[in-house]
Amino acid sequence: MSEKKNVLKDKSFNFAIRIINLFKYLSTSKNEYVLSKQLLRSGTAVGALIRESQNAESKADFIHKLAVAQKECDESIYWIELLYHTEYLSSTEFESINNEAIEILKIIRSIIITSKNK
Repeated sequence: MSEKKNVLKDKSFNFAIRIINLFKYLSTSKNEYVLSKQLLRSGTAVGALIRESQNAESKADFIHKLAVAQKECDESIYWIELLYHTEYLSSTEFESINNEAIEILKIIRSIIITSKNK
């Protein structure tokens, strides 16, 4: 991934900010602590792992770190879906953050596939 403009790094950082704000909203306005805490952990881990991958010791390490980021992103989608289906998130809130997570997941998967094929 290029150091000049790293779209995935930027998107995952902005996603983490949204997750933190969503956690604050859910815990203060909806008194929901369990699911939102799980989402906070997985949603912020995505960007941290992507950052880690930038300093990977090898191609295999790079792929591994992105694979873990992929798992955390998919887990975040699970918690987002659960929060929606238990009516903690409106359909508008759900669509927005879920679409963002899916977009990040697709980018990560694409980078992993490309890296494996090189």
